[in-house]
Amino acid sequence: QVQLVESGGGLVQAGDSLRLSCAASGRTFSSYSMGWFRQAPGKEREFVAGLNRWDGSTHYADVGKGRFTISRDNAKNTLYLQMNSLKPEDTAIYYCAAGGWGERPSDYAYWGQGTQVTVSS
Repeated sequence: QVQLVESGGGLVQAGDSLRLSCAASGRTFSSYSMGWFRQAPGKEREFVAGLNRWDGSTHYADVGKGRFTISRDNAKNTLYLQMNSLKPEDTAIYYCAAGGWGERPSDYAYWGQGTQVTVSS
């Protein structure tokens, strides 16, 4: 089992950047593929980016391609999401997930509590 804690969210202006972090504890962090999801008010949770544990490959939803970068530091047991050129429509609670692989929330076994990102126009 793994515990996940996100941080790094906040209130920013359109065009700004943020780096979200997800600190993991419990079983070996490097043994998990990881993902970032987000959920805006009144909307379903949606996939943002994933990082595969086997080959280190990354996968992005269209919303993040070219603007978001997922990465991990296994020595620090931390997953990151670098978000550039933020837009008001990026406003959401951002969650990290572990213990699975895919674009559906049901593909992952473990979740953090989320961190709020608000982008003002």
